[in-house]
Amino acid sequence: MKPPNVLATRHYASRVAWLLLACTLFVFPSLSYAAAGPLDLTLSLTGISSVVIFVLAYALVMTEELLHMRKSKPVLVAAGLIWALVAWVYVQAGMPEEAQTAFRETLLEYAELLLFLLVAMTYINAMEERRVFDALRSWLVRKGFSYRSLFWITGVMAFGISAIANNMTTAMLMCAVVLKVAEGDKKFIGLCCVNVVVASNAGGAFSPFGDITTLMVWQAGQVPFEGFFALLVPAVVNFMVPAVIMNFFIVNRQPASLKENVWLKRGARRIIVLFLITVAISVLCHSILYLPPAMGMMFGLGLLQFFGYYLRRSLPRSLERKRERYSRRGDWKKLEQLGSVVPFDIFSRIARSEWDTLLFFYGVVMCVGGLGFMGYLSLLSETLYGSWNPVWANVVLGLISAVVDNIPVMFAVLSMAPDMTEGNWLLITLTAGVGGSLLSMGSAAGVALMGQARGIYTFAVHLRWMPAILLGYAASIVTHLWINASMF
Repeated sequence: MKPPNVLATRHYASRVAWLLLACTLFVFPSLSYAAAGPLDLTLSLTGISSVVIFVLAYALVMTEELLHMRKSKPVLVAAGLIWALVAWVYVQAGMPEEAQTAFRETLLEYAELLLFLLVAMTYINAMEERRVFDALRSWLVRKGFSYRSLFWITGVMAFGISAIANNMTTAMLMCAVVLKVAEGDKKFIGLCCVNVVVASNAGGAFSPFGDITTLMVWQAGQVPFEGFFALLVPAVVNFMVPAVIMNFFIVNRQPASLKENVWLKRGARRIIVLFLITVAISVLCHSILYLPPAMGMMFGLGLLQFFGYYLRRSLPRSLERKRERYSRRGDWKKLEQLGSVVPFDIFSRIARSEWDTLLFFYGVVMCVGGLGFMGYLSLLSETLYGSWNPVWANVVLGLISAVVDNIPVMFAVLSMAPDMTEGNWLLITLTAGVGGSLLSMGSAAGVALMGQARGIYTFAVHLRWMPAILLGYAASIVTHLWINASMF
């Protein structure tokens, strides 16, 4: 047994290390499904070096716009270095199988997420190629809505669509509509972009498929599929409060009517139906068969591949029938469009997935998988959820997601696996999902729109409305604590 003064010194050193390293993990949280290993490396040179490597990698990620370097590159290198350090220590300790098992467990969790997202992205890209989103934009443009109507329509649609589609894709679609209709009115476009970002993030918070954070909570088994819908009303409140405030600052006028006719490509509606069927199969796989949702999504990808095969084989007959029909009508414009028809290629849709984002997730997951295996996340969990009330911890983590992407924030909580009620798991799902709306760089939707509406929707424009968004953030939390009090 060690002397008391040695124990006290080590305890003090542990606390000092925690003060330094907790700041790092608190500001740069991430995922680690691997539990802490048998060796405590938190005070070792290997552990400190790994934290430094991760912080440097994340610093490069945050300067992506400045350096024009894809965010996946630094975290991929960091992941390799961290796990190499972990493996070396365990090899020297005569326990190589421990590190190997931990790496494989973390990799398995990432693989399930990868396959799920890959299928979802493929379906979205397929619908985009079949001009589903172009047709939606065309319909909105032709209607000639007033500015105030356009503000609410794009906001409500962003809220609704993001419940089943990627919030970044949804936000970019609505932004394209606003840019098309309100061309030249920078103040209105900036206001609409803020509204769309808030709506997209709020809409994804109450659906297991609305955001990667909700998907991760569902896949981790912390909340059942139907449990997320308890967040519908708080999510609506989060969107409505700032929207109502911004509504009073809209100079309402009628934009010029634009003519734009878009025809859906063959098979577009059936691909939408297949996507809904795929989502339903994924839910049933998880809730009835207790299999990972990724299995159902991959089954759905197979259905899409079969349908793509049918579209390719039947294309010549379809073109011939359409040529005859359009010739009888004298519709020369559609006849001309038939000349540019190309066969549907499912693998080109897969290739267009956000591979940089998917590889970035791998790097982040594996980096803190190694840090968690060293014991750092156990320290963070003990201090944050051991000393604080879970409600306040979840609220603060939501605020942190305005600075750091909400995905690493949620990954960190899942890594800690604190003993919380379903109400608190829903609370962190809500706060991590909508907390990113506080700043333009707090979510993928905001970052995407800063590029799409460059010079119009900026960090400063979004920051101007932060008090209203913060009020909506607080109101949504109070609403959840009130209407879902029985879950706590």
